[in-house]
Amino acid sequence: MQHIHSVDALLPARRQVLVLLAFIAACLGVGALGGAVTATSVGTWYQQLNKPSFNPPDWVFGPVWTGLYIAMAVAAWRIWRRQGLRLPMALFAVQLALNLGWSVLFFGMREIGWALIEIAVLFIAIVWTAFAFARTDRPAALLLVPYLTWVAYAAMLNWVIWRLN
Repeated sequence: MQHIHSVDALLPARRQVLVLLAFIAACLGVGALGGAVTATSVGTWYQQLNKPSFNPPDWVFGPVWTGLYIAMAVAAWRIWRRQGLRLPMALFAVQLALNLGWSVLFFGMREIGWALIEIAVLFIAIVWTAFAFARTDRPAALLLVPYLTWVAYAAMLNWVIWRLN
């Protein structure tokens, strides 16, 4: 007798697509909330900060984050299909909340130092999430690598901005 090891085999394709769209909406929703918080400072306070030469232009952030949020959503959906809502999904939710928290600290509260500490915690949370995902679905974990790379870059920017200001 064959065992069913994934939610995939139990759900019709239409529900699979709806759940994927829900993951995308959730991730992009967090991105939109972060963007709304960022918008309160990006045209004023942030422009006045001393920034390093490797700071990208403002227009880069929107497209990069949109792509990263979609990749994150697909990764989470792949895990959900195999395991449902267990520890890897809880870790995913934590790192997503920390992602929003960084925007609140850095742009909303203008607390560069606290944001630096928070982004270090976010980085660790993403690593844990990726390792948890890898145990079930290696492609899902690999979908988090660009996100982890971007957060490492953002952490470096955060550190240099903190040092310069």
